[in-house]
Amino acid sequence: MKLFQFTFLNRIAGFGLFAVLVISCTTLAAKPAPVLATAQAAYGKHGMVASVNPLATAAGLQVLKQGGNAIDATVAVALTLGVVDGNNSGIGGGCFMLIRRANGSVVAIDGREVAPAAATHDKYIRDGKGDTELSQVGALASGVPGALAAYEHAVKQYGRKSLKDLILPAAAMAERGFEVNEHYASALESAKLELAKFAGARAVFLKPDGTTYAKGEILRQPDLAATYRGIAAQGADWFYRGPFAVAVESWMKKNGGIMTAADLRNYHIAIREAVVTPYRDCQLITFPPPSSGGVHVTEILNILESFDLKAFDEPTRLHVIAEAMKLAFADRAYWLGDPDFVQVPCGLIDKSYAAALARKIDLKHSTAVLAHGLPPDWRTNSFKKHTTHFSVADAEGNWVACTATVNTGFGSKVVIPGTGVVMNNEMDDFSTQPGVANFFGLVGAEANAVAPGKRPLSSMSPTIVLRNGRPMLALGAAGGPTIISQVVLALVNMLDLGQPPEVAIAQPRFHHQWSPDELSVEKSMPAALQSALAARGHNLKVKEIIGVTQIVGRTRDGKSFVGVADPRASGRAEGW
Repeated sequence: MKLFQFTFLNRIAGFGLFAVLVISCTTLAAKPAPVLATAQAAYGKHGMVASVNPLATAAGLQVLKQGGNAIDATVAVALTLGVVDGNNSGIGGGCFMLIRRANGSVVAIDGREVAPAAATHDKYIRDGKGDTELSQVGALASGVPGALAAYEHAVKQYGRKSLKDLILPAAAMAERGFEVNEHYASALESAKLELAKFAGARAVFLKPDGTTYAKGEILRQPDLAATYRGIAAQGADWFYRGPFAVAVESWMKKNGGIMTAADLRNYHIAIREAVVTPYRDCQLITFPPPSSGGVHVTEILNILESFDLKAFDEPTRLHVIAEAMKLAFADRAYWLGDPDFVQVPCGLIDKSYAAALARKIDLKHSTAVLAHGLPPDWRTNSFKKHTTHFSVADAEGNWVACTATVNTGFGSKVVIPGTGVVMNNEMDDFSTQPGVANFFGLVGAEANAVAPGKRPLSSMSPTIVLRNGRPMLALGAAGGPTIISQVVLALVNMLDLGQPPEVAIAQPRFHHQWSPDELSVEKSMPAALQSALAARGHNLKVKEIIGVTQIVGRTRDGKSFVGVADPRASGRAEGW
């Protein structure tokens, strides 16, 4: 079998993908379909970690070996990635953490960033039009970070270790430095002109002559090490109510920002009710709004349930999936927002609504989607107002799926001087003005408009799959809105086509987000298949890669665990 060669040439603009650990699940679906490519899988009898960086993988595995549980290991991986993969995630950003506890209960921790209190509906409008430069780079681009609050809450409520135990090894790594890999070197080079605009970022990520660190060179971050040690000594209060909050307010006042120490002091996580829905013979647990990911992964799969995907030839199957993506993303643009501020209809994940959407799909031709749908009971039945990727499970049966981010590469490009903390640019995930596209080309409506204290819409899609009431898969992805399509494709490959994770993860990907009206495909997709999709009316846009996914599951014999790090990135899966 000829394998496609995947390379990671450019940074993934979007979400930081974290570790995947699994210790308890049932066997995957049987009989794999013919495949085009495969990835390297790791196996272990006691546990499994897969992440985008070998150092983070090792950190999570070490915590498990030292008696920590899945929640502890998750936080250790997250904090380590904040050092070695800070272009994608860190404590200056946010996260969604989905936990299925050993007793079967589910906890959804919303550590998403929020708009500062001084943010306004028209804050990013200049000369009558939304200015995305303001929401993407610099002092106005950041929401109030939530990741650290989520990590501390998770460890205190469900872990065995202290936050101090988990953050000090990462502090030591920041102090002594780490060897820059090809991915990180490429990310630095891509962002160097914007990083150079800010003194704090220049001091951390650029050499005195303005050049970036090359592959194999050592990057040391003593300021971040000091920040981590401050948190180790005082907990998250050091960050939200102490020196870091003071430093943020001081820098923002000098540079035209609006975030204050009070914004940090007033930040709180939200505990949400997970989205739980059947798909084929399985049950999916995903994240609710303000994640659009869980809702629209569910909506797309609900639409696909009307079709026997395995019976289709490959061009028809891919066409149907792309049409389902298009319908769901049209709904995303209109309906989705922070449920504490707007009504997000539960009808979006209604099976009958999905069946009605499925009937709009023409098997032979691409169909224009002119507007959003109208889900049942949209006025009265909405998601409740209570308020990177890494997935973890332990021998006791605790599972975690968590996605974290600073949004685009190196977030706002701002590092608060003296702290080493990269600040996010999540304000760009709001609809700065209806119809104005953000960095990822997504458009939104008033449901996702800027408001003080509001959480911006996200595509993060941490997902856990059960069969017969037992966990069998944990997965998630990085890559902005393509996270949704990546998770859908991985699930279809495994649950519908019976592919093992190492095969499912390596198949050429595609993505349609309604606006712009184009179907993105990876260049590894065979030319004949691309031609077949184009013949059905799809406007193809060929890309090097589409996102990064991590998958874990139980081997077919049920005796071991399998972990797969996406071959498109420089990660590693390792079991014990």
